[in-house]
Amino acid sequence: MTSTSNVARGGRPVTLRYLLRHPVDTVESLESSALVVGAVAFVIGAIAEALVHWNEPLEIAGRGSLGDFAALGGAIAAVLAFLFGRLLLGRAAAEGALFDRLENPGARLHWFDVVALAVAHGLIALLGWVGTAAVLELSFQGAVVYPLPASMLAGVALALTAYVCFLSAVRMTPMLLSLVLAVFLVFGALAAMLSSTDPLWWEKNLSALGMTDDVSALAFNLTLIVAGLLVTIIARYATAGLPGRTHEEIRGRRLVRYGLVLIGVFLACVGIFPVDEFFAVHNTVATGMAVAFAVLVIGLPWFVPSMPRVFLILGYVYVGVIVVLAVFFVTGYYNLTAVELVAGVLIFSWIIVFLRNTGTARRADAAVQADAAEPALAPEASVA
Repeated sequence: MTSTSNVARGGRPVTLRYLLRHPVDTVESLESSALVVGAVAFVIGAIAEALVHWNEPLEIAGRGSLGDFAALGGAIAAVLAFLFGRLLLGRAAAEGALFDRLENPGARLHWFDVVALAVAHGLIALLGWVGTAAVLELSFQGAVVYPLPASMLAGVALALTAYVCFLSAVRMTPMLLSLVLAVFLVFGALAAMLSSTDPLWWEKNLSALGMTDDVSALAFNLTLIVAGLLVTIIARYATAGLPGRTHEEIRGRRLVRYGLVLIGVFLACVGIFPVDEFFAVHNTVATGMAVAFAVLVIGLPWFVPSMPRVFLILGYVYVGVIVVLAVFFVTGYYNLTAVELVAGVLIFSWIIVFLRNTGTARRADAAVQADAAEPALAPEASVA
């Protein structure tokens, strides 16, 4: 529909009147809408910063600093811009003017999925600007920011955040969804590690980040909860396009989906039940996540026979590495933090690669169906 709309415009520049009526119907109007959203965020951010810190120089990072304002304002701008983008996209898709790349017959976003994605974008913006401010503080030690530059910088931070999150909302694809999960996990884990009041937390285990009373525990547990919700969303999109012509294929697709959803639920429960307050429950769900991953990888050739063999081998290698690391931990060669970090990276990288390989399996299955549906050419017709 987008190309048709572009032709209808006749190559003319997008006017303000057309933009108000069709904000995301064409590539040009979509980019223009993103710029307008960014401009509004810039004005609001600059004015708010000037009012909050009127006539006083600011530190780059720390409590009450420019970095704090950019992080909090960026988080709010990210959430609002993402929700606004999904609202416009839903309206355009309902009118048939634009296709939502996250909508397909086997999976669709519910309102709580949209909220979870908006919160993830907000937290990424929050943690990203906090980290950026901390790096700049180390680069310009002792420097302060005066009121006028501070308001301009705050406006730019909010504008950039709103612009990116709006485009992410209207151009969201399953692969971009997996990228959001990866970035969110990295940002959240690093923020929890850097903000921990216990510098030797790594001598215990990774879950030690979530059992203190400081901001690191909130960042760590919230990251796990939201990441678990994202995994459940990815589970639907990763399995929606898998072959489902026979009863066995439908059953295998459901088992894979249930396995991925179970991993997401267990991950969220790891954050909901901190290890210092719910020791047994925390360890049970953490172990269950690893067991669910191993069962899913080992049973994948039977669940989805059309999956590429190279990807299946990769899964076996991942499970083997996790088993070896567990043996190293039992023998005292590695501590638990190292095992948890490597296992977490392997599990979530496998989920991201799985999402991409399901697209390959879907295209291969479509090709097989096309070949089966094409009538055989008779020798006489071929000679003629």
